[in-house]
Amino acid sequence: MNTTNTRDAIMMTRRKFVAGAATIAGSAALLDAHGQVKAREADKPRETTAAVNKNKPLMERIDPNPAHPPGQAGKDYAPVITPNGSTLPWKIVDGVKVYHLVAEPVSWHEFAPGLVANCWGYNGSVHGPTIEAVEGDRVRIYVTNRLPAPTSVHWHGILLPNGMDGVAGLNQKAIQPGETFRYEFTLRQHGTHMYHSHHDEMTQMAMGMMGLFIIHPRNPKGHRPDRDFAFMLSEWKIEVGASRPDPNEMTDFNIFTFNAKAFPGTAPLVAKLGDRVRIRLSNLSAMSHHPIHLHGYQFRITETDGGQIPDSAQQHETTALTQVGSTRTFDFVADEPGDWALHCHMTHHVMNQMGHEFGNLVGIQTQGLNQKIRQLIPGYMVMGQDGMGDMGEMGMKNPRNSIPMVGGEGPFGYITMGGMFTILKVRAGITSYEDPGWYKHPPGTVAEMASAEELRRDAVELPKDLPQAALFKTEELWCGAPPANSALLAQNPVTARIKVQ
Repeated sequence: MNTTNTRDAIMMTRRKFVAGAATIAGSAALLDAHGQVKAREADKPRETTAAVNKNKPLMERIDPNPAHPPGQAGKDYAPVITPNGSTLPWKIVDGVKVYHLVAEPVSWHEFAPGLVANCWGYNGSVHGPTIEAVEGDRVRIYVTNRLPAPTSVHWHGILLPNGMDGVAGLNQKAIQPGETFRYEFTLRQHGTHMYHSHHDEMTQMAMGMMGLFIIHPRNPKGHRPDRDFAFMLSEWKIEVGASRPDPNEMTDFNIFTFNAKAFPGTAPLVAKLGDRVRIRLSNLSAMSHHPIHLHGYQFRITETDGGQIPDSAQQHETTALTQVGSTRTFDFVADEPGDWALHCHMTHHVMNQMGHEFGNLVGIQTQGLNQKIRQLIPGYMVMGQDGMGDMGEMGMKNPRNSIPMVGGEGPFGYITMGGMFTILKVRAGITSYEDPGWYKHPPGTVAEMASAEELRRDAVELPKDLPQAALFKTEELWCGAPPANSALLAQNPVTARIKVQ
């Protein structure tokens, strides 16, 4: 064995490891003159900041003049898609892109069918519309306050002059009701970023005041994506029957959303077979991190809110952990057709208005309990002894303006998920990106109940005590006020004499 070659190989491996670690540490990467991503050295100032280019006046280093004309959609970038959302319009005035945000109450925002709430947002929507621009653009953003309280806007993760950072009381005066402020700066980076209130943010962000700020690269490396989706991840506390989020909640959130929508209110992501797909995740939840898992695919995490990740440091994943206050971007080729789930893997984050103010009945023998309790509470029904998966499809009437345990109909039955859940629909042969409906599986490619012949063929022995398929034969399923013709009430010796109103 050649020990010299072995030692050289080990040293090379170590060098690669150290170089990779340094690259990860400096993941706020920039492009070199050849368009390649290079890592920023941790002990040196970032390029495009005031500490470099000292031969230029300080003002120009703090807020440089644009070196390029404003970027144009279609020519300089492929517009991002915000499912269930919109993009903020802009116009060009003397070479500057001009936007206008209006902070205002938003009445009856629908999170999902059956749940609406009075929120706060921008330009009549929750969350606010996506701001989209190109690296090097000069942007001027007017913010008008129609709220009953002061506000401000922070441009989260964006390099800009300190006085434009938007922290009320620190960087600027708060924008009082009825006032309009102007923010203006040149974009010196690209990536997925955010904007949100930075005055009484506990209240105002909990009410919905946030949005996406997407900056496209001026000279992108490699191919542009064919489909570029962006999501804001957020969490809410809306009591069952209430019509306003509770900003005082710190831990017990019960609505989890993609772009302020909970399944079954989330729009699907549609791609053609072979499309290059990019998914951007931004998390402005109050307390929760979100591991977003995509079924059927492996992808490369290509960007964080700190910048583009060099190729050598990109990780291949199936789940992108997006912590509070950060963004993650991943890319893949849509090479497998089908309907693929995209969801948070925190299991309570894919349930709607999940409650826990009741005992754990899983595994408890409840035979005969309904009949005994109905003598005291007419219409009572024991729930939860076999789990909660059937609650959403049992047909029970929910309290007003609530969606507890609600999921959605799928092609094979009820989908027992809600909250942060949506579907990537990849199709061959489609000519538009409209919802193509449910996937038509080729014969023999769907899991189904095994036949007795198949079990015998493969010598599969089944347990002797298999449970029978659960059948719900209860004639009445209702919560709250009972129906006027309730047979259960008529059978009860106490309530039979009472006229139900």
